[in-house]
Amino acid sequence: MSPQLRPSAPPPPPQRVERVTGSDWVPTRALGRSLLLAGSLLVGAVMLGRIDLVVVATPFVLALAFGLSRRPATMPELRLATVEEYTVEGAELSAVLSLGNADAIGYDLVVARTQHSWWLNLHAETADKAPDRPVTAALSPGEVADVVLTGQARRWGRHSIGPAAATAVAGHGLLLSRAVVTGSLGMKVFPVTEPFSADEAMPRAAGLVGQHRSRRHGEGGELAGVRQFAPGDRLRRIDWRTTLRSRQLHVAQTLSDRDAEVTLLLDVLAEAGRSSGIGGTASVFDITVRAAAAIAEHYLTLGDRVSMVEFGSGLRRLRAASGRRQYLTILEWLLDVKPSRISLVTPEQQLSTAISSNALVVVLTPLVDARSAGMLATLARGGRSVVAVDTLPLDFSIAAGNASNPWSAASYRLWLLERANVVGQLREHGVPVVPWAGANSLDLVLRDVARLSGRPQAVTR
Repeated sequence: MSPQLRPSAPPPPPQRVERVTGSDWVPTRALGRSLLLAGSLLVGAVMLGRIDLVVVATPFVLALAFGLSRRPATMPELRLATVEEYTVEGAELSAVLSLGNADAIGYDLVVARTQHSWWLNLHAETADKAPDRPVTAALSPGEVADVVLTGQARRWGRHSIGPAAATAVAGHGLLLSRAVVTGSLGMKVFPVTEPFSADEAMPRAAGLVGQHRSRRHGEGGELAGVRQFAPGDRLRRIDWRTTLRSRQLHVAQTLSDRDAEVTLLLDVLAEAGRSSGIGGTASVFDITVRAAAAIAEHYLTLGDRVSMVEFGSGLRRLRAASGRRQYLTILEWLLDVKPSRISLVTPEQQLSTAISSNALVVVLTPLVDARSAGMLATLARGGRSVVAVDTLPLDFSIAAGNASNPWSAASYRLWLLERANVVGQLREHGVPVVPWAGANSLDLVLRDVARLSGRPQAVTR
C-alpha cells in the first residue's frame, strides 16, 4: 500500500489553465472539394447548355449554404486540471480534460490530445490503454464533456501534464477551428521508501534526548554498572541487593538515551544503469534516491536529526532537523537530484565543514568515479563515522551494450577488479562498504562502526 503523504502547507486549489484565441475558423478540405465539384458542374452546365448538370449541382450548393450558415462564433473551451499535485511511485494519478462549447451552434466533433511526461502512463478511461490516443466528443450548444485521464506514475521526479490542444469541426465537416492550447501542470512523484531498519546503536549519540544508547552515564534504561552511593544520587537508583551484601549503599548506573544526527551524502557524479520505473530495473540514481528516503524515514521516526548533502558540482545541502516536516522536506529535496554535468566537484575541505563532526555520515555512492573514493578517505581520516552504501545495480554490465567488440568483456572484468581494489583500500582506511539490500542492510556495519568509535584513539604529540 502506498504511503499517504501530506504537504507541510495546505495545497493550493486545483490549477486550471485556459487559453481562448477568439473566433477563428478555417475551411476544411471537404469544403474545397465541395466547392470544386459544384463549380465544375455549374460551369459545365453553362458551357454545354445542359440543365441536368444544374440539377446534379443543386444538392451540393444547398449543402454548402446550409453548412456555412451554421458557422460558430466562438472557439471551443479547453481546461486541464489535476486532482492531486503530488503522488508516490506506483500509485494511480488522474487528470481531468474538460471540453466545452459555449456557442449557440453545436460542434460535430472535438478532438483533443494531451502531452505528458514519459513516466506518466495517462490514458482516457473510455479508450484502450494506449497513452498517446486522442480523445473525441460531439458537443451540443452549452455542453461540457469531462474526460478523466488515469494512469500510473512509474518513476520519481518532477513531471508535467500538458500542454493539451483541441480542435473542433463544425458546419457538417466544412469548418475547422484553430487549435486551442492550454498550459502545462506540474506533478511531483515522490520516491517509494523501501523497507529499512537499523537496530544497532549509533556510533555517536550527542543530543540531549532520544532513543539511542549513549556511552555517557545518565538517565536511561540501559544498565552500565553498580557504584557506591554519592551525594546527589536518587534513592530510587539504590541497588538493594548489592547494598545488603556489601553493607554499604550502592546505586545502579545507567547509560543516557540520546538522539543522533545522520548526514546522508549523495554521490551525484555519475549515473549508471537503465531505469525502467517502479517494478523494473533500477539505475544508480533510483537506488540512491529510494535508499535515502528509506534511511531518512527510519531515523526521523526515531526522533533523530537528518541532513542531506550532495557531492557534485555544487554543495546543495539541507540542514539537519527532525520530525515529519523534515521528512516531507527531504522528499521534496530528493526530487531535484540529478547528475552533475560539469567536471568540477565540491572541494573536500568545504564538504568536511558542511558535515557535523558528531554525525553518522551515510554515503550513497556507486564508486564509479575515482573522486568518490578520495572523498570517502578524506572523511574517514577526519575522524568521522562514515558508512558507504554501494548503489551500483547488481545486474549492471557495461559489456552488454557492445557485445560485438571482443575487448568489451575483458575491459569490463578489469574495471570490476579495479573497483574491488578500491573497495578494499577503503576498508583499510576504516570505511565499511556495504551494498544496499533494504531492511537491516546496515546493522552489522553500524555495530562495527559503533564499536570502533568507542575505542580510545591515540593522540599525536
